[in-house]
Amino acid sequence: MRFFFIIQGEGRGHMTQALALATMLRAEGHEVSRVVIGRSARRVIPDFFSAGIQCRIDQVSSPNFVTDKRSKSVHVWRSIWHATVRLRTYYRSLQQLHGMVKADEPDVIINFYDFIGGIFNKLKSPRARFICIAHQYLAAHPAFEFPKGRLLDKRSLEISNWITALGADARLALSFKEYPDHGMIQVVPPLLRREVRERAVRQEDYLLVYMLNHGYAEDVNRFHEKNPDIKLHCFWDKQDAPKEWRVDDTLTYHQLDGEKFMHFMAGCKGYLTTAGFESVCEAMYLGKPVMMMPVHGHYEQACNALDAVQSGAGVASDTFDLNILVAYLPKHRDVAESFRGWCDRAEGIFLSNLTSHGDH
Repeated sequence: MRFFFIIQGEGRGHMTQALALATMLRAEGHEVSRVVIGRSARRVIPDFFSAGIQCRIDQVSSPNFVTDKRSKSVHVWRSIWHATVRLRTYYRSLQQLHGMVKADEPDVIINFYDFIGGIFNKLKSPRARFICIAHQYLAAHPAFEFPKGRLLDKRSLEISNWITALGADARLALSFKEYPDHGMIQVVPPLLRREVRERAVRQEDYLLVYMLNHGYAEDVNRFHEKNPDIKLHCFWDKQDAPKEWRVDDTLTYHQLDGEKFMHFMAGCKGYLTTAGFESVCEAMYLGKPVMMMPVHGHYEQACNALDAVQSGAGVASDTFDLNILVAYLPKHRDVAESFRGWCDRAEGIFLSNLTSHGDH
């Protein structure tokens, strides 16, 4: 069967999920003809993805989040306004996407939570089955617990889920743990790359930090000034920074690199991240304690953090404070064994859902 991927360009999580799924499909003799990534002015496609996906990559303009000037907080309403004034641009994206799908004639289109992907499926009604994959779809499950209050944000998430899955044949909700399916929601394990599942785990004396928004380097630097003996390796995507910036003997900043990141993940004693789903799953699989700090204004990450804490990943905070992670480390209870059992079922579950010849 021929597959066609549409991927949201914000963050690395959707891209690593796509890499894992492409590997699974190709191992069974299926083809991934192309990936289309929603372009973001703040992000570049990481080298690890370009090298690993092994098919044509195209980009189209797609709605994404607007952050503050310090690249820390997400502004929801500015994001909506930004998308509204660019409607003509997004119309051109729909036309471009339509041409690509006609040229490739896929059997299945996989949408990794991209808005243009959902709108395209609704307006253009391609012949291919349209299947959506994201952790966000778990929000429709009755067992999912939301952060208290923030009803407007909750409604915004529900609308995002609806738009990205317009006319979908299936919604596959990635989950830290197993739940029964519910209505249109099929609960599935995380999509972890083979590089993660086959990685040898080490225990070395450093903390790993991943920053979705490079503005959090201010917090890391403050911690480092007060705790110069604690070794830190930090990954970011600051476009004007070198591939590796060694501040001193115990603080190093690295540009995003899939292999390098996994090397440091496998050896760290703890991990601080901005509550993206994918890297938390990688840390849980490798038995690493996690501290999650949802990006301010990013409700999806607030949901991720609550869900992950309840699943045994680690601790959450509303500040990017490494002191909290340091204090948590001796209290952590390792859930890697049960989590690995759930993740290792992914291949059979996904192949069953994606390669069945359902009616469109």
